[in-house]
Amino acid sequence: MTLSSARDTTGHPQPGRPQSGRPQRDRPLSGRPQRDRPLSGRPQRDRPLSGRPQRDRPQERGALGTILGAFSVVALVGGLSLALTKLAAASPGWGPAYDGWAAAAAGQPLAALRWFLGDMSEPLFFKSELAAIGLLAGAVVAWWCGRRRRGLRKGLEAGSDHWGGLSYGTGLWPWVLASGMLSLLLSNLAFSRMLDGGWQPTFVPLVCVAPAMVLMYGRGWLTCLTAAVLGVLTTTPLALLFIPAVSVPLGLPAVVANVLAMAAGSVVAFAIARRLPWLVLRKQDPAPEAGPPPSGTNQLRAGNQLRAGNQLPSGNQVRAGDQVRAGKQVRVDASWAAQRVLKDFTETHFYANGIAGLGLIAGVSIAFVLNPALPAYGSGLLPHILFAQALTSALGIVLWRGWYRGGGWAATYASVVSVAPAAVLACNGSWQGIVGGAVLGAVLAPPIARVVSARLPEGFHPVIGNTAAMAIATAVTVPLLGLLPS
Repeated sequence: MTLSSARDTTGHPQPGRPQSGRPQRDRPLSGRPQRDRPLSGRPQRDRPLSGRPQRDRPQERGALGTILGAFSVVALVGGLSLALTKLAAASPGWGPAYDGWAAAAAGQPLAALRWFLGDMSEPLFFKSELAAIGLLAGAVVAWWCGRRRRGLRKGLEAGSDHWGGLSYGTGLWPWVLASGMLSLLLSNLAFSRMLDGGWQPTFVPLVCVAPAMVLMYGRGWLTCLTAAVLGVLTTTPLALLFIPAVSVPLGLPAVVANVLAMAAGSVVAFAIARRLPWLVLRKQDPAPEAGPPPSGTNQLRAGNQLRAGNQLPSGNQVRAGDQVRAGKQVRVDASWAAQRVLKDFTETHFYANGIAGLGLIAGVSIAFVLNPALPAYGSGLLPHILFAQALTSALGIVLWRGWYRGGGWAATYASVVSVAPAAVLACNGSWQGIVGGAVLGAVLAPPIARVVSARLPEGFHPVIGNTAAMAIATAVTVPLLGLLPS
């Protein structure tokens, strides 16, 4: 299938069809969770999703460094997208295509295993087993790097401020992975029999209740099993209900129904969890003591020089030092922003790691080169989706960088896994879909997530606010873009 092939752009999902709502067989779309509150669910806005304070961060990221870092990744992903478009024309077409995959998964063990792995990358609209393998490989490398950096004794507490950090530096990534995989397995076992009728949202519990509950209640097999079971019982059935009840009548992509099911199912699951005696909320780490202001070190050094009888630095020397520090801060901010864009590709899995993001992008790119008729539901629009996702992440990070102040967090990934790719598919890969979806998603989704999450009671993870924001922003953006002339 070529990138220029004609497609329906009505956005009306049909039974047994993917979330894109376009009349392509077995095509889904996805939804995914988010968070910008601590584990306790309290409306604290200056801590990461894990609820743990992050250290060694400036009070606010500078605009120049943030723009340079974020949009350098956009430029690189744009170059990759152009290369993929060129390579698709010469693709050997190795391996199975997307069409017929769902029906085969209902009765063939190998196809069912591929579907299970494909579910791991479906929240980003990739639906590719190679993308899932790349994601897992990147996460394992990041985990190994974290253990090496912190040493064997502290290896389970890999930090979150570096490339090796996973799951917000909580040390819970193995349990996040285990709960997510178990919930995905249970969802496939329970609902795969329905795949003979076309695509079904079997991936839904992977990226909401199960991993979020582990972050809330901590490690342990009992917590892991409880989280997985609650996720399957609450989210997948609601997604199956909301697709024909919400998306189809309103002419919206199925992703709206999926993320709405994640939000509603998470509310039910966490309400039940509060009443289970074996689940106890994790305690938050105390906030680190505030250090001296940036000028404190310079003032101390100046005092030492006076006591030693040395002359204070001249005005020119001070200005030169300030320029050096400013240049260093720009580089630091640029590095942070570049990593932040890559992390947004795995926030929905609760990994939030740049290496895992690179692995995911590499895996889906290889899958597209081998057979463009597989990733992104065989639409041929994977290059367009990748660019829109990087662009919406970069825009959100630049717009809302103030929310990262003091180790804070913003749901800039929300559009990456909902509005931006849904708009690309609904608009058939046009520039209005790519740019319009990226801009509107970056503007709408993070603040909506912040407002909703700040009003959740204690014990409810902000993934509820994040997924609700995805549903609202997508439901507003896609019809609005449909009104624009093509």
